Amino acid sequence: MADQPAKSLRLLFKGLCLILALALAAVAWRVIHNLRGRDFDPARSALQRQRVEVSRDPSELPNIVIVLADDLGHGDLSGPGVGLIRTPQLDRLADDGVSLSNFCAAAPVCTPSRTALLTGRYPIRTHLTLPLYPTGHPAGLALNAIGRYPYGVTGIPEDELLLPELLSRRGYRTALVGKWHLGDQVHHLPNDRGFGFYYGALYSNDVTPFAVYRNDKIEIPAPAPQEFLTRDYTREAVRFIQEQGKSPFFLLLAHTMVHEPLHASPEFRGRSGAGLYGDALEEIDWSVGEILRTLREQGLEEKTLLVFTSDNGPWWQGSSGGLRGRKNNLMEGGFRVPFLARWPGVLPAGAVRDGLAVNFDLFTTCLLAAGIPLPDDRIIDGRDLMPLLQGKAASSQDTFYYYFGHELGAVRSGDWKYHRRAMSDNGGYPIFRHGPFLFHLDRDPTESYSLIESEPERASRLSRMLDEWEAGIAANRRGWHR
Repeated sequence: MADQPAKSLRLLFKGLCLILALALAAVAWRVIHNLRGRDFDPARSALQRQRVEVSRDPSELPNIVIVLADDLGHGDLSGPGVGLIRTPQLDRLADDGVSLSNFCAAAPVCTPSRTALLTGRYPIRTHLTLPLYPTGHPAGLALNAIGRYPYGVTGIPEDELLLPELLSRRGYRTALVGKWHLGDQVHHLPNDRGFGFYYGALYSNDVTPFAVYRNDKIEIPAPAPQEFLTRDYTREAVRFIQEQGKSPFFLLLAHTMVHEPLHASPEFRGRSGAGLYGDALEEIDWSVGEILRTLREQGLEEKTLLVFTSDNGPWWQGSSGGLRGRKNNLMEGGFRVPFLARWPGVLPAGAVRDGLAVNFDLFTTCLLAAGIPLPDDRIIDGRDLMPLLQGKAASSQDTFYYYFGHELGAVRSGDWKYHRRAMSDNGGYPIFRHGPFLFHLDRDPTESYSLIESEPERASRLSRMLDEWEAGIAANRRGWHR
């Protein structure tokens, strides 16, 4: 009997050793899986950047300004509640330029949408398919632990080519003012990825710690007050434009608002008829006016392409314009966003186009406007918006694939949209999967009436398109031209 405790201890020790061995094996498998699956190839990007020729006459290059709101709804500028919020500067922008009524973000959440805008590619190709969190943040650690960050990627890959990197090679001075949300480690920061100047926050304003940076240094430590963010971003954006002289520039003004928690400066708080959300949007409208005023004072209006849009649809507040769904959802309300573009002498005034376009089209549009050839070593999903904006083409994209995270959930071809079985916006059953559905978006823009029973052949064709697209992604996740 005296040997029984010793035997039990030996069994316990063996069991612990087995558990430890299994844990180490799982970690090793995960590391190997991640390294193999990432398919990183930074050398190819260096070669692509070298292909960009410095302009012999930079003063002839157009300036590019993209103003990006956060979580602004498709209907916030033109929906049924528009009278509650006064946006005279954005109204003027629409009167002076082109509006797109079928413009989609590439994702219904921030990080992948911003990645698409800057790379010209579907987020699934970049591994950034969900919002990122600061290094060490519990939410980020949890998402990584359960495999929600594909291959453990938590920063914009170094082999992706970003719009400011290519423009700076051409001779542009580049700046990001506002939200980044593409990583917080060395090699993944704005100044590392083509932006010569950076002022703003690395993450969304509901994530702690929330600090404001000037380039790679913290200027306003956490917790940074947020009521003056729009004012401060505008000040830095205006100063950047004023300092450029005759040098061409690319400015991405990425507002923190109207992301929750909402803030507005004392001058705008209480001014709108739509609560704090409307106040914050009216301050963004003021900011756009300051950009327009500065361009006019500097004599740069006719040399500048100015774009206003949003990274995805509305979250807790805001208007989807009657579209079904919101942020974090595969329905149109999560993807469809406002789009206004102004370029006097190049784009017509007061035009509205209803052709399909996606925010990764801005990558291609800006490069071609600057005389830069598209990278030829990878698939670029973006197409030139200019033919659509100028009324020379019916649409920019014929087909669009809808992702939530790394899951492919729907496809649009022309006016037809097919949903696989996926989480819908049904509040009573949020965790259950619904569908498949087939909607005609021109006749039924609210995705209310599925035609899958009356159009079975069309549904089957679109379902096959999803399968074929998914197989192509699986065969070449990064979209490299081998």
